[in-house]
Amino acid sequence: MSDKLKIKLSIANRVYPLTIQPNQEEGLRKAAKNIETMINQFEQSYSVRDKQDVLAMCALQFASQVEQKTIDKENVSEHVEDKLTALNNLLQVHLSS
Repeated sequence: MSDKLKIKLSIANRVYPLTIQPNQEEGLRKAAKNIETMINQFEQSYSVRDKQDVLAMCALQFASQVEQKTIDKENVSEHVEDKLTALNNLLQVHLSS
């Protein structure tokens, strides 16, 4: 299993050893960096010192971003489907004339 990579990520002053696929490394390191940045922002903005509270706030923030992107994607898909239906109707009218 030489295709696995062992890395260590530090989040909220704790080190997490992981065994991952090499193509996952960049994404995991960026995610850890984003979490650390968000932790610092929450600690400064809200004077929160309990790491569990800060991590819960980070989890909520990231989860809400994922959910919002899903909602936005559904809205775009619905809009595109409506446009395609309208275009198809115009083509049918034109072709049957």
